[in-house]
Amino acid sequence: MMKQVQLAKPGGLDNLLYVDAKVPKSKDYEVIVKVGASSLNYHDLLVAQGGIPTRDRRVPLSDCGGVIYQVGESVSKWKEGDSVISCSYPFWTNGPPKASLMKFIGDNLDGYATEYIAVPETSLTRAPKNWSHEEAATLPCAGLTAWVALVEFGKLKAGEIVLVQGTGGVSIFALQLAKAMGAKVIATSSSEQKLKRLRELGADEVINYKTTPNWGREVLKRTNNDGVDHVIEVGGGETFGESVRCTKLGGHIALIGVLSGPAASQIILPHIFLKQIRLSGIAMGNHQHQKNMIEFLDQSSIRPIISDRFPLNKLSEAFQHQIDNNHFGKISIIVDNNLCSL
Repeated sequence: MMKQVQLAKPGGLDNLLYVDAKVPKSKDYEVIVKVGASSLNYHDLLVAQGGIPTRDRRVPLSDCGGVIYQVGESVSKWKEGDSVISCSYPFWTNGPPKASLMKFIGDNLDGYATEYIAVPETSLTRAPKNWSHEEAATLPCAGLTAWVALVEFGKLKAGEIVLVQGTGGVSIFALQLAKAMGAKVIATSSSEQKLKRLRELGADEVINYKTTPNWGREVLKRTNNDGVDHVIEVGGGETFGESVRCTKLGGHIALIGVLSGPAASQIILPHIFLKQIRLSGIAMGNHQHQKNMIEFLDQSSIRPIISDRFPLNKLSEAFQHQIDNNHFGKISIIVDNNLCSL
């Protein structure tokens, strides 16, 4: 037997159940992954709260860092003991998105809030070299989203300017990637303490959006009225107008989150086409994007910023910590202490 968390209908943190379950057996082209760690994302929170309906007793969480525990008879990609990470879309291996490939693990499919899981051998990639399972578990959603936004879609170049919003996982990864690639970063937060930490991570400019609500004008002021080349837009409706304001002519806005609401509060379409801004909707990426990111990380000194750790049986408390916005970077869920100590 093993331990896992199941979400009972209709959702809500009180309906996250820590239960016993049978250890799965692998089919011909499946592997059993022993989960070392997972990490929390906004999508996971929506699932847990019932905002994204799932079947009763769904196993949540889409991130995983772990090892191959067992392989099916026909498996050729992996061997026992290989370090792997999950792919948020198990069936989207390459190319553009298609509806038939968009099943999301921890939502449409059972996820990684479990000690063991059986998955197709093609639904994983290797972990970066010399990364712990806890570190690797931060990559499949937040890390990959930042990578796709800046590199695969944004075509980031050294010397360009990137604006990141807040201090969640995607924004922190975007800051780290941008600096590693020679870009300048402007970061926003409502906390002076977090702004200080952003500076320590390498942000060239920081702006408190609470004391400077029209922060788009401040960004223009600090860029000689040119604006930024890329915006990592995680705020949604209440921040989008300022993002458009501070994006340079021909710049790029990566639409990633809707933390402040799904609708913009003013008519800004004319500003978008007059400034010839490129908009990209980013919801993670495919397996090839993830492999590209891992190749880059193998050659870099980047390591994820993990501010908090919770054991699997405290998953509801971890989500509440996420709701309270007390974290900086990622919140880890430790599933196997022994694996995570390796």
